Amino acid sequence: MFLDVLLRRNSQFIEAAMALHQSGAIPPNSYVLDLDAIEDNARSFVATANALGLKIFAMTKQVGRHSGFCEAIMRGGIDRSVAVDMDCAVACHRAGLKTGHLGHLVQVPQRDAEFAAAKLQPDYWTVFSQDKAREAANAAVKAGRVQNLMARIQTEGDTFYRGHEGGFAASDICNVADQIDAMEGAAFAGITTFPALLFDRESRKVKTTPNLATLARASEALAAAGRSDIEINAPGTNSTVMLAALAEAGATQCEPGNALHGTTPLHAVEDLPENPAVLYLSEVSHHHGGNAFCFGGGLYIDPVFPKYDVQAIVSSEPTSARKALASVEIPDYSAIDYYGMIDATGPVKPKTGDTVVFGFRGQAFVTRANIVGISGISTGTPKVTTIENIFGEVTGWPERAL
Repeated sequence: MFLDVLLRRNSQFIEAAMALHQSGAIPPNSYVLDLDAIEDNARSFVATANALGLKIFAMTKQVGRHSGFCEAIMRGGIDRSVAVDMDCAVACHRAGLKTGHLGHLVQVPQRDAEFAAAKLQPDYWTVFSQDKAREAANAAVKAGRVQNLMARIQTEGDTFYRGHEGGFAASDICNVADQIDAMEGAAFAGITTFPALLFDRESRKVKTTPNLATLARASEALAAAGRSDIEINAPGTNSTVMLAALAEAGATQCEPGNALHGTTPLHAVEDLPENPAVLYLSEVSHHHGGNAFCFGGGLYIDPVFPKYDVQAIVSSEPTSARKALASVEIPDYSAIDYYGMIDATGPVKPKTGDTVVFGFRGQAFVTRANIVGISGISTGTPKVTTIENIFGEVTGWPERAL
């Protein structure tokens, strides 16, 4: 789905990545980033968010917390991250992004609380329970600071992905706020949920979830209790075109992730301000039974759409010609993606060593892929910056170190 957008809107990126792979500068099994486009996307996002008074915390997990990605969005005006977990927070901090929001989606483990409070010093720290609030407060006391805590809230009928559930009862938010304020080292700062926005497959539009109404009711209850100056964090499927709706609903914070590299579901069906800036690159390994097998490792296609005919560009030369497109079978999620299987019976005849380029909405942090930054595409001087693992650490490829 996203390969079509890449072909139409950033073909020079495809060709630059293919040329660099053929020269030996990029390994197969790599998420490749157009850092120039990401910087431009960030700058556009910042302009819209600032005009609406929204604080911005960048989500970096989808592109493996790559340091070049972090640096590109900082150049574009975003200086804070939202960390999906502690590994994410550490990688972003190391790259220079301040920790804007911690603990949401994944709570801070008990033994990490003191490190988080003293070293990361997040602007906001989300907690799902009184136990986690006490851990954060106690850690903040030891660090000699007061920590702003966000309460994750929920009520019957709210939307959660299975395994994401948790949070305080929304109907009890005023008591929760008082209890957090009563803890030494803690201050109640606001409320959050996830997801507040979701892509609807049938209408092919982004719609609000019941969670956003839950936030609004809780905000009204807090205001009636004298708490009008609170933060409202409403993440999920952010893009520039959705920010006005978030602000209208009362949100004070937004957390772009896929928007910064142009791969929200809406980007696949509409041309939005953000340009596509990520692709997945592989290489043909061998042939068997009418298929050309390409290396996997990062073939996790975020299932925001029903199953469709996955295609890739396959060529030994840099190209963005549609005649180089071939259908590819991706292993089922229950299998390990050692390889993808390219149909070699059609017009495209893959050869060992050919470059294979996919365009899909990925989640690099759950894979074993490389993350590769390219700078200079906008000026016609593309070069690889760093090749990193999913924790934002330089790998040293191609000089394998033992």
